[in-house]
Amino acid sequence: MRVCRRQYNSAEGSKRNRVRPFWACLVLGILVYGSSAVSAQEVLDTEPFGSPMVLENFQHPDAKGFPQGWEAQRSTVTAHETYRIQEEDGGFFLSAKSANQRVYTKRMAWDPKQHPILSWRWRIQNVPDNADFLAAIYPSLDVDLMFIPVNTKYVWSATLPVGSVKEGGMFSSTEIVIRSGTESLGEWVEERVNVYEDFLKIHGHEPAPHAWGISLLGGPGVEVDFGSIQVQPESSQGAVGRE
Repeated sequence: MRVCRRQYNSAEGSKRNRVRPFWACLVLGILVYGSSAVSAQEVLDTEPFGSPMVLENFQHPDAKGFPQGWEAQRSTVTAHETYRIQEEDGGFFLSAKSANQRVYTKRMAWDPKQHPILSWRWRIQNVPDNADFLAAIYPSLDVDLMFIPVNTKYVWSATLPVGSVKEGGMFSSTEIVIRSGTESLGEWVEERVNVYEDFLKIHGHEPAPHAWGISLLGGPGVEVDFGSIQVQPESSQGAVGRE
């Protein structure tokens, strides 16, 4: 498990994510983001400060095995075919097979300043020949002026070294490689990243009081499992649960 700390050109990153037109999506953005923030605050107030929080444990599938409260980036039909909750030895996880789009959830109560450490488990089950990108998790801690989520892409790469950074653009995320290689094929591995610190370095400003959500993505032809996702205070050293 590792916490990624990198140096970024925060001024340029902030400008790229703040220059988009504002008024075009103002009403729609207020309806979507505003209602989500109110719901998040109601749940957040029930969590004691300083305690780890489980954002998702994948214990609540719908009738098709897709996690309740999650949505597809593009095609709902395809997402239901490629992402499915599984159970193994009493533990639940989200299995992604040959996914070609992200799935995401906004149903969470998370203040990234109070709980800056994002931790999760994942496992690569199958990797096609010549694969590079294996999997990624996208914490979205804010939205831009068009209410599009502003996120950081934490990547498991088959080839790029840990610590590699690819700066994002107007419509793309900054990518940080936190795990490399396929030596742990078939084994669960755990990650811990300080998403609040990374957000400040990339964008040069504070995130929103409540995070927008989390997205997951499996690579083309890759079979990857995502386990429990938690957030913790910086002082917490707890392991990622198997709930």
